[in-house]
This record gives sequence, structure tokens and C-alpha cells, in this order.
Amino acid sequence: MTQDLDAALAGISGILVTPYDSEGEIAPEKLAPILDRALSAGVHMPVVNGNTGEFYALTTDEACTMVREVAAMVAGRAPVLAGVGRGIRDACRLAEASATAGASALMIHQPPDPFVSPRGTVDYVRAVSKASGGLPIMLYLRNDAIGTDGIKALCDIDGVKGVKWATPNPLKLAAAIAACDPGITWVGGLAEVWAPPLYAVGARGFTSGLINVWPERSVAIHKALTDGDYPQANRLIEDMRAFEDIRAEELNGTNVTGVKAALLAQGHDCGPTRPPSAWPLTPAQQGKLDAFMAANGLV
Repeated sequence: MTQDLDAALAGISGILVTPYDSEGEIAPEKLAPILDRALSAGVHMPVVNGNTGEFYALTTDEACTMVREVAAMVAGRAPVLAGVGRGIRDACRLAEASATAGASALMIHQPPDPFVSPRGTVDYVRAVSKASGGLPIMLYLRNDAIGTDGIKALCDIDGVKGVKWATPNPLKLAAAIAACDPGITWVGGLAEVWAPPLYAVGARGFTSGLINVWPERSVAIHKALTDGDYPQANRLIEDMRAFEDIRAEELNGTNVTGVKAALLAQGHDCGPTRPPSAWPLTPAQQGKLDAFMAANGLV
């Protein structure tokens, strides 16, 4: 499975939505057809409890249920990456639950604490790793202000196999890659649109919310980048850029809204997003989404 995980890290980390029922409770069973399509299309690693999964809107109990249910649905067809985070005790509890559920690795969200320190984050990651029993780790880096030395200190922790680089700073990524163990996989964490510039400085693989709606396009983009065919990758990205533009509106507050609205148009009612995410799309945003879906034969 280590070899499978290495390949998956350099592939597509598909961030699954969290579906809700009519009462607003989590309804993981609604993911089954979405997950089956993504895996059939060739998505390398489903991710549960990521930000497209509204991680910060879930209770820890709900997140534990989601990882258990998703791992059962995947049933060994691919490695499962499980997001963990928030306060240290919640993160450790969720790490333990993820290991018990059969997750292949952890994606550790960067702590959102207003008083987070670089050396405290090292202690945080070590504690989470211990709670999981030593599962491999992907660090989720949304803020590179800790600098190259701080990033290296995190990457030096036993068990760190990858870094989800989710900042639009390719030169800082290049510096981090040069400073750290060459065995670490640096994953483009800003979805398909940012994958080419991050690939150009050494990233491999990317995260995707598009896989919930159009996994075949994500897989085609990944193949083009793996082949070094940047012109083809950029052509494929151009056709899906409107989707990411919608998700980026309202300070990224429509990030999950756009995905769930697209799924609803395809007949997959995964419920609304939870506040403070925006719901529903505005009429103008919905019009853009309708045009995107129709133009690409997604409805």
C-alpha cells in the first residue's frame, strides 16, 4: 500500500463534498454514485473531511462518521486520505478514528488558531501522528508565512510523505522543495487552474473539487501534465475555468456552493452548504453555472 500511496499522492486528490439530508444531517450514503464515478474515471485518491467537504462546518462526531462511511464505500479500491484538524484534542480523536476506519493517510489541516506558532505546529503534527498510530501524513499548507525553515521543520517529522501546497507562490514552493527531503511529494493544492505553474517548479499531483462533477476532465488534465504537455493541459483547463471562477467569488465563500449546485443540476441533491458558506448561488452565479454545465455536456 505504500507504493499505492506514493502514486496516489502524485495523482489527483479528489476532495469529496459532505452531503446532507432534508433535515440538515450528514447523509454519507448520497456520496456512493459520486464516488463510484470518480473512481471509475481514474481519480487516484478520494479525500474525506477536506475543505470542499465543509470540514470546519462539521462536528467532530460528524467528521468521524464521514471517514468511517467513506472508507467503507471505497472498500479498498483506492487509498483514502482523511482530513484531520481543529483543536489538538479533536484532531487527535479524529486521527485515531481515521486509522480505525482504514484510512491510508492523514491530511493535517494547518491549525487555524490565532496564536499558532511554527514550533507549536511541529508539536501538533507529532501529537496527531502518534494518535493515528503512525499513519503517513500529508501536510496541508495554506499559509507559507512560516518560511522555508518552518516548512522544513514540519517536513522533517517522521511520517510526512507529502505537502498540499495551497498558496499561489510558486517561487516559495521551489525553495521549500529544494530545502526538504527529495522523497516528499509536493501536491498542487489550488486545484486544476494552478496545477501547471506549480508543476513547473516541481509539484506533482493536484487536489480537485471538480471530481465531484466532472472527474473525467480532472483525469485528462492530470494525464497532460504527467506527459509534460502543458499546452494541452491549459486547453483542458480553459474549458473548466468558469467553474473555478464561480467557486472563487465572495472571498471563496461559494467554493462548495458551486460544487453542490452543479451536483444538484446533475440530479445529486447533496443539500445546501452550511453557514458561513454562501447558499444558494446568486441568479448571476447560477446563470454562469448553467451555461458552463450546458456547454460541457454535464447536464
